[in-house]
Amino acid sequence: MNEHGHEDHEAHQEWQPTAAALRADHAARAESAAARAAALCRHVERHGAEHADAVWKAAHAARVAAQALAVLSESAPDPAADSRCARNAAAAAAQASQMAQLIAGDAEPSALACRAALRASQAAAAAAGAGHSGRDEELNTEAEAAEKAAVAAAEEAGWIRPGEQVPSVATGVRSPEVLAMLHL
Repeated sequence: MNEHGHEDHEAHQEWQPTAAALRADHAARAESAAARAAALCRHVERHGAEHADAVWKAAHAARVAAQALAVLSESAPDPAADSRCARNAAAAAAQASQMAQLIAGDAEPSALACRAALRASQAAAAAAGAGHSGRDEELNTEAEAAEKAAVAAAEEAGWIRPGEQVPSVATGVRSPEVLAMLHL
């Protein structure tokens, strides 16, 4: 209690991470998903030449993930916007995973990797969802764990090689229409 007989508000307020701390978490997930999408794009290009549509979709997914990461890095910390960028990168990586599975066929590791990528996308969407706006610690932790699982599953499927240099991906033109589509 303070000198006025009121409980000290700060003593009873739960610790909330700062926008900068949340940015670091969301950025790490976005960077991982964008790197995963870029590596999957390279994998699809190398092994799916006969699937021109899959190659195009994987390249587009890698570009969208790179755009989400670029937007995140160019803006001021904002947990809601940052979590949407992480969500968009994870969704793009899930699209790239579907293309990698398409060229891999029915191989069990590929199916598992694709499901893990979809779970990472869903967890990132939940963390960014209305009412949470990237601030819910439990949802952010779940999204981080799902992203790590997606990376591990992609490695197990042979889509990503640990330690291999991640290919750079041009973001292309970021028009207002594309940014609006990404909810940025």
